Amino acid sequence: MITAISFVLILLSFVVIGLASGRKATGKRKDYYLASSSVSPWLAGLSAVATNNSGYMFIGVIGFTYQTGLAAMWLMIGWIVGDFIGSSFIHKRLRQATAKTGEASFAGVIARWYGEKFGIWQKIAGVIMIVFLIAYAAAQISAGGKALEGVLGINPWTGAVMVAAMVLLYSIVGGIRASIWTDGAQSITMMFAMTILLIAAFAGVGGVSGALELWSAIPGFLDPFPDDLLFPGALGMGLFIVGWLFAGFSVVGQPHVMVRFMALDHDRNMGRARAWYYGYFTIFYLLATGVGMLSRLYLPDLADIDPELALPMMATELLPPVLVGVILAGIFAATMSTADSLVLSCSASFTHDLAPERLETPLILKTATAVSILIALGLALSGNQSVFSLVILAWSTLAAAFAPLLTLYALRRRVSEPVAIMMLVLGVSIALFWRFGLGWHESIYEGLPGILVPLIIGWFLSERREIAASPEPAAETSPSAAE
Repeated sequence: MITAISFVLILLSFVVIGLASGRKATGKRKDYYLASSSVSPWLAGLSAVATNNSGYMFIGVIGFTYQTGLAAMWLMIGWIVGDFIGSSFIHKRLRQATAKTGEASFAGVIARWYGEKFGIWQKIAGVIMIVFLIAYAAAQISAGGKALEGVLGINPWTGAVMVAAMVLLYSIVGGIRASIWTDGAQSITMMFAMTILLIAAFAGVGGVSGALELWSAIPGFLDPFPDDLLFPGALGMGLFIVGWLFAGFSVVGQPHVMVRFMALDHDRNMGRARAWYYGYFTIFYLLATGVGMLSRLYLPDLADIDPELALPMMATELLPPVLVGVILAGIFAATMSTADSLVLSCSASFTHDLAPERLETPLILKTATAVSILIALGLALSGNQSVFSLVILAWSTLAAAFAPLLTLYALRRRVSEPVAIMMLVLGVSIALFWRFGLGWHESIYEGLPGILVPLIIGWFLSERREIAASPEPAAETSPSAAE
């Protein structure tokens, strides 16, 4: 009972914050999808990292680390370094292009990057975004269900419906602003939850030295290199690490994350937003990896059940009920912070990428959001997919679709619409074939060839643009003017 009370109180605080954001809503599309490009750097950074971390970090990464051991650190290193490389030259230019084009959707900004409109490309992009963002949202909703099952023993369908209902409630009221405001509170809850669990877990095994001794007794658990590489030796390890570096770089192709930087109040504040983002990201990923490794000591037989239940089950075993409620709230915070962003990006695709003309009325914008959530909930309830696998599939496919073209644009290269379409279709096809045709995705992240091949081809088929012709605006467009 105490666990349930603390859990519900924290969740209610998220809903209240989200509903409070509705007081600033104007009802216009740029406000609903981009908060009128008025978000402060600290909030943009925390919102982006909370959206990036998601239920995948609480459920998927911890489950992966439980099975893999120390070799999972390469996922963390590659992901953060690759993410940092992409942000060093793409994020600011995307924010500048958002101001110049006046578009409210991720695909819409890319389609009008150099002034002309890539209408066919935008519609294809819209379809791909809707399909894979909804699959991604279903994984987040499923993660919430798994958390509730692991802690309270409740049917996972109940947790899935709870996540969907709360996201629907505040998203249709405040749009992206509600998502960003709640992300700020959720990021604090997530960090606190992971920290207290790590401290309690180390204390229970006699500290770091005790944990090292127990880990050493598990065959191969402290081996820094995985044993199922596609190629033996240094070549296989190198491709494994580079693959996860591309997984981090793939952030630039994730509409639900990049929209946070598009909503930043000014492109000159991008450095501050990135500092908040990477500071939090690095600390949180270290905590999650540590908890994942410790969970193997407390739940040695979980591999036969579901390793993705490791965190909630370990919390139940180690912590008092009130803190178990905090852990459960942290997991829900992670799933909600990403699910709301995903469905809003889907909504933008419905109303601005696929519709014959941009739909502007508040009722239509909110209806599209509700439809996106209901479809994602239906998919989440249809089966017991692995959160880790489903997230990586959606992540890599979206990256292969958008990262190559966005990279060329950020490097001041320009392509024709047929080339842009070719790059999009080729990238997605390679990523899917790598996973489902060749089955090499467990050794080398499928986003690596999915990004690299169309990027190289696109480079040779593109032309250099002078700086004056880039999307950098001479002066920042005010929110009122952008509307």
